[in-house]
Amino acid sequence: MRRLLAGSAAASGDTAGLALGEPAELAADDAVAVWQFFCSVEIINFAQLRRHVGTARADGLVMDVASRIAARLPDVRLSAIGRTALELAFDGGGIGDLNSALSSLSSAFASPLDIDGEHYRFDIALSGVGAPFAQVDSVRLAEELEEAAELARTEQRIVVRDLSEAAPAFDRLTLIRDLATALQNGEMFLQYQPKVHVRRQKVTSAEALIRWHHPTRGLVLPGDFIPAAEESREIAALTLWTLDQVVADQERLRAAGHDLDIFVNISGRLLGDAAFIAEASERVQAGGGRIGFEITETSVIRDPDTAIAHLRQVADIGIPIAIDDYGAGLSSLAYLKQLPARELKIDKMFVMQLTSSNRDPLIVRSTIDLAHALEMEVTAEGVETQAALALLSVMGCDMVQGFLISRPVSLEALLQFLDDNHYFTGAEVARGSFNQPASFWKRA
Repeated sequence: MRRLLAGSAAASGDTAGLALGEPAELAADDAVAVWQFFCSVEIINFAQLRRHVGTARADGLVMDVASRIAARLPDVRLSAIGRTALELAFDGGGIGDLNSALSSLSSAFASPLDIDGEHYRFDIALSGVGAPFAQVDSVRLAEELEEAAELARTEQRIVVRDLSEAAPAFDRLTLIRDLATALQNGEMFLQYQPKVHVRRQKVTSAEALIRWHHPTRGLVLPGDFIPAAEESREIAALTLWTLDQVVADQERLRAAGHDLDIFVNISGRLLGDAAFIAEASERVQAGGGRIGFEITETSVIRDPDTAIAHLRQVADIGIPIAIDDYGAGLSSLAYLKQLPARELKIDKMFVMQLTSSNRDPLIVRSTIDLAHALEMEVTAEGVETQAALALLSVMGCDMVQGFLISRPVSLEALLQFLDDNHYFTGAEVARGSFNQPASFWKRA
């Protein structure tokens, strides 16, 4: 792992000329990177700048911002998020490295940028999250960064979140009580993560993900409230609400010229509930939407006969079934051959180490071949690098999903993403080049 700054500039708080990774700032060999950091850099006066420089030139302003970041922090990894924002990733030894990096960026944008011979001031919203490796999963990091970025944008200040600090304990009973009123209070919302069909080079479907913005606790992650919803039997109401919202959102997508399959996660506790299956199927049919159900193979194991019978009923009326997180649990060929699934999703634990492991490529390739033999399409989850995408394409993987394409986003952001056609025209050129070390921009 890379070693990052831990030297005198960081200790003294003097970050005016600080650049991560500069040899003069590296400490001794014991400064080993054990933390992971993700930052958001957003141009908040983009609309004003666009009026001055014109729409065509405004589309390239994010490149100018990237170049200035590269001059200050040459070792970070950069990803473009639309026309107005960048996400940065780097490793370090502690939360002080994140504070120093953001302070350095703040000073870097204190002076105007030269845009084609004219000087313009860029108002930049800065935020960042950090945690020790393996302590926090990628989903929580992304969601925490999104919330921190929103706060930085609205309050126009640097927002830093140390995720190593113990999260406030969730009182299970209080969480269950609050769930009962969360829907009627409008606290639930959906985000969508698109899936790209590799051969067609287009977004053909998306996964709907439910989120809870609690009025006092803030963002409550699914890992906390879904088990509570299952225990309190609120999971059926949450899922039916999700289906209704997806039907409404699909109408907006179709009106904008985007006709996508959208998949909704179905809890294993609901697969044995005949009343729920009937109600959910009726709502999907009545809404006329292209909605599929995602289930985990392990959820079938609770009551396989009933679950498989219900899934066959669902498949018989044209609702597609996808098997989620394949390989993460007790994968069974006996169940796999009985499930009426059209799609198999390979768990990200295999995909994220695809280019750094000897065994994972063998597992992924054999899973793709098995799924194709069973007449299923294959989606690889957790695709984060161009190298992984290229290897999956060679292996014959049908679809990819992951942060290389897009993180989970709101419906409005998904519409913009589809309109901008970033997923491959951008993924191969803009996004591919942004996923270089920032020092790349010095040579570009």
